Amino acid sequence: MCEISDLTFLLCGNLPTVYHSQSRDVTAKMKRLAYIDWMRGLACVLMFQTHCYDSWMSPEAKKSSSLTGWSKLGGTLPAPLFIFLAGVSFALVTEKLREKGIERNTIAKQTILRGAEVFGMGLSYINGVHIFDQPQPWLFPLFPWLAFAFAGLAVGFFLFSDFARRQEALAFATLGGAGILAILLSVVFDSSPMRLYAVYDYWHSSPNFLLMRCGILLTILFLVYAWCRWGLAQKGFSPIIQLGNTSLLVYWVHIEFVYGRFSILPKGQCSALTATAGLITIFLAMLGLSLTRTTWKKWRVRASQ
Repeated sequence: MCEISDLTFLLCGNLPTVYHSQSRDVTAKMKRLAYIDWMRGLACVLMFQTHCYDSWMSPEAKKSSSLTGWSKLGGTLPAPLFIFLAGVSFALVTEKLREKGIERNTIAKQTILRGAEVFGMGLSYINGVHIFDQPQPWLFPLFPWLAFAFAGLAVGFFLFSDFARRQEALAFATLGGAGILAILLSVVFDSSPMRLYAVYDYWHSSPNFLLMRCGILLTILFLVYAWCRWGLAQKGFSPIIQLGNTSLLVYWVHIEFVYGRFSILPKGQCSALTATAGLITIFLAMLGLSLTRTTWKKWRVRASQ
């Protein structure tokens, strides 16, 4: 599915993933949270390629190129990833506020008001407006999509538990194992003759498909954590993490240059090669915009001190 709800980005893009601590292990905590930004950046890249090929490739090119199928497959991940990460970030921020001694009522008021503000913003530009002439409610129903946020919320609270703090690697490995188990159970349940609903639609309303995607999210979470901790994700500059830092900004801007009036290529008229060139251009442009944004924010912080 290439359509990604704007509400999804609003929900996740406004939640911070790195928070400040007075403890001496602040560097370790900041690095630990790099996996969230890396996952956001991954979702951005998958979204870029799906939107670019969908918007620019001609109908003939889409039929003749196997790239279309792979692009659509990658496009099924960004929306669940962002909603899932919104839940994770929400749990982490809430727990951090509790650690600082802020009262529960104050935390609830702050998060509820912010959530209402974000939700209201999302309603102004939601569900396929950038692709269709009008909103398409069927693209992003509350159920079962809301379940991804609650799954992320549960994972976030687990990652803030005493066990996860003491055995971080083991905690993430446990989540990865749970993800693999969920995928296997989804396959088993799908092949079972028992059905919960009279009409079985695996790709849209089946709990088995939801279980499969939650398993994939948990598996991706573990793999990204491993890449950030033991791989090359944080060795020098990371374009993926950089995009994840400003996911909301690059989302809004890239939509205008892919689907909007400022599209850099003619819509529905390009070959796969031309669309790929456009994708690379969009990626580099959004990376440059992201760097400009973070540089500007750092300059403002220094200027205010």
